[in-house]
Parts: sequence; C-alpha cells; structure tokens
Amino acid sequence: MPRAAVLGSPIAHSLSPALHNGGYAALQLEDWEYTKFDVTDLPAFLETVGEEYLGFSVTMPLKFDALTYADIVSERAELIGSANTLVRTDDGWRADNTDTEGVLGALAELLGATQPTTALLIGAGGTARPVLWGLAKRGVTDVTVLNRSDRLAELRPLADALGLTLRAITFTENLVGVARSVDLIVSTVPSAALDSHLTQLAKAPVFDVIYDPWPTPLTVYAAADGFATVGGHIMLAHQAFSQFEQFTGHTAPRTEMLAALNAALA
Repeated sequence: MPRAAVLGSPIAHSLSPALHNGGYAALQLEDWEYTKFDVTDLPAFLETVGEEYLGFSVTMPLKFDALTYADIVSERAELIGSANTLVRTDDGWRADNTDTEGVLGALAELLGATQPTTALLIGAGGTARPVLWGLAKRGVTDVTVLNRSDRLAELRPLADALGLTLRAITFTENLVGVARSVDLIVSTVPSAALDSHLTQLAKAPVFDVIYDPWPTPLTVYAAADGFATVGGHIMLAHQAFSQFEQFTGHTAPRTEMLAALNAALA
C-alpha cells in the first residue's frame, strides 16, 4: 500500500491529512493512505521508514533538515533555503519547496489579473522567503519589510536573486502612509503581533498566512474598508496540490481537496 505523511513537531494540529486523503477519495485511490508523525530527528526517521512511504510533507522544525538530507534538491528549494516536500525517487530523496505554489495560489485568489509592483511584507522569518519568491513571480519589484528588527541581511541574497528591491521599516514609522502606498500586504506574523496596528495597516488588499482562527483581525479590518483578503488556508491547499501530484503522479482534484480542508476547518 503506497503511503505518504506529514512530519514535524508538534503535528497533532496538522490539516494535511484531510487535504491529501480527500484527494485520494476523490480519485478513488483506495490503496493510498496519508498519515502524520511527530518527528524531531529527520535523518533517523528516514533511515528506518518503510519503502511504502513515497513522499513526505515536512513542517517545522524539519524544513532545513529536509534540504540538507535530500539527495536531489529542486532549484526553488535551494534558492529559498528550505524544503517542505520530500519525494522518494530511484536516486534517493528529492527535496522541493511547494510553499511557493501555495503563495502563488493565494496571490492569484487575492489579486486576480491585477499586476502588482509593490508590496508590504510583515515579518522576516522563514515564511517570508517563499512569499518573496511568489511576489517576484507575480511581478512585484519593490518590497517593504516591516519587522521589529532589521533582518534584511538574511533576505538580501534571495531578493537579489529574484530581482527584488527591499527596504526595512519598523513599527515606529508612518504605517498608514506605507500601507496606502503599496499594491498589497502580506502578513507572516501571529495575529497578536499586530493588535495595536490594525487600523494603520489595513489600507490595501491583504494576504494573511494565518488560517486558524479565520478571519484574522487584520483581514477583518481590511475587508471592512473594502479591500480583498485571502487566508493561509488557500496557501495550505495550493502547496498540498503540488505535493499530491509529486507523490501520486495524478493531477490533484483541487475542488474536492479544498472542500475537505474547509470541512476540517469548520
């Protein structure tokens, strides 16, 4: 029986099984099963796991380990510096980063055919990296990074490779002016981090990577002012579509997988 699973710690909250198993059911892949494992030592786990496991979704704290352990690394995973996907191949484990596909899917829902050139990115942690990749692919050239400390040095090599111009600001600056000047806002930080800045920031379309609980306060404020919003559940779904196809070789049944995710979130 072919199997796949999500790996990380903690992992009990993961909605990946709902997405992937929903896809298997839709395509009547009755021999496939997707599970989850609480894992902190990725190499030790992979060295003992059975050959029936053909692919793994990888979440924190294992995304960097997945990249270094893999025998083959996709160009985008190498560029971003982390991997959320491992696929068993004849030549060993192949690492990929499908968070990039998740970002593109969320941006497509948020923006439609609009071609953005400027963005405000809130947060400079690990999720910021695939977000920068997705923004560049959508045509953004200038990104303002709002963070409590200046971490541009960590993001600069990626930004340079993507052709992005970055500038850093902190929460002490004129956030209203910045938010009004950009084509979209992407938040990668916990909702509580923005509690005292919501009215200042909700001045443009918002993609918030948080999805539980949904809607987030930032998206509520933005929607109240008439701006489009999209949540992290759309990113989660789209990154899973790509994983599903890499694991099974079948086109992901997107409508059914998204319905399974929404049911799990309800």
